[in-house]
Amino acid sequence: MSATPAAASRPALLAGKTVLVTAAAGTGIGYATARRCAEEGAAVLLSDLHERRLHEAASRLEQQTGVRAHVALCDVTRQEQVDALVATAIQAWGHIDVLVNNAGLGGHARLVDMADEQWHRVLDVTLTGTMRMTRAVLPPMLERGRGVIVNNASVLGWRAQEGQAHYAAAKAGVMALTRCVAMEVATRGVRVNAVAPSLALHEFLAKVTPPGLLEELERREALGRAATPVEVANVIVFLASELASYMTGEVVSVSSQHP
Repeated sequence: MSATPAAASRPALLAGKTVLVTAAAGTGIGYATARRCAEEGAAVLLSDLHERRLHEAASRLEQQTGVRAHVALCDVTRQEQVDALVATAIQAWGHIDVLVNNAGLGGHARLVDMADEQWHRVLDVTLTGTMRMTRAVLPPMLERGRGVIVNNASVLGWRAQEGQAHYAAAKAGVMALTRCVAMEVATRGVRVNAVAPSLALHEFLAKVTPPGLLEELERREALGRAATPVEVANVIVFLASELASYMTGEVVSVSSQHP
């Protein structure tokens, strides 16, 4: 079983925990999070919209970590699929300890050129999808009196970037949702936090980003480079673990970006 160098010399952060990760196929933050959770001792359920990529991710995860993950297709814009996903996890494990809301959709369009359909699609996946998943896992978590939700937001929830009005609005909404839900469930044993990456490079992102933009964004980073997905996943694992037991309603920036 593979592990980070630090993990080999200390107790696993998520030993015995069950973790459900949305949008976990491919090469981005979702898969990196699933891998890091598995390396930290968790049982993992991978969910995604793309069946072939999902099974490829599960196979890769087993090869890299020795952990055989559960898999389930889910479109987070469909409430019945969200409910079925949560039911699948509970049937497999009996409970869900950690939900990582990673599903999101971006794009690049100036508002003056943006169709309603573009706006609604990004918000439906990124913000409302996060709400649907959170709403679905809360009843069983509250019944048990414990659980952790970690949402994937973005520094664009705070900072402006041309062509990102829909995505930035959605991610700002994820931040607000995180804070409000955390206050609603704080006394019931459930913690809700979020990460806000600035730029995490992976293969799919390069395919959907206008030429030259990623290079420009990397130049804005104080470290002179983008994060890797694993560097964001490490912070998600921290928030999911007992090391963050006194944190709720927080949005943690994973960034070296200067103003």
